[in-house]
Amino acid sequence: MTLQEQLLQDMKTAMKAKEQARVATIRFLRSAIKNREIEIGKQLQDENVLQVIASLVKQHKGSIEQYQKGGRDDLVAKEQASLSILESYLPQQLSEEEIQSLITEAIEAVQATSVKEMGKVMQYIMPRVQGRADGRVINQLVKERLNR
Repeated sequence: MTLQEQLLQDMKTAMKAKEQARVATIRFLRSAIKNREIEIGKQLQDENVLQVIASLVKQHKGSIEQYQKGGRDDLVAKEQASLSILESYLPQQLSEEEIQSLITEAIEAVQATSVKEMGKVMQYIMPRVQGRADGRVINQLVKERLNR
């Protein structure tokens, strides 16, 4: 079963159970997937769907920060609920140790010695962690490692 088929099944189940927040979030996600398909002109594979989900997760995290700054606790709760639903479709996140070992592997593979070569290291890492780690966290850890 593809991820899109799973989303459709989950939406039907949520509709039957009258889980309005889950239905709304899955509809929003399916709409974003459809927009992306129209944009590129072909049906998305699971890895592309994961990219869409990851970008929506990033948007929701940004919205939560903004709402917290604005003191809008009602909207923060709504965004957090949607965020947890979206995150349930992402693969399990990598641990700190797994990220560190991947960074070590990447630095050795591209033979990076300074922060100037950070782009090469990030290019090596990002396709391998697709949807399983936050790019900002990886960026910060690579920067720290290369500054030593």
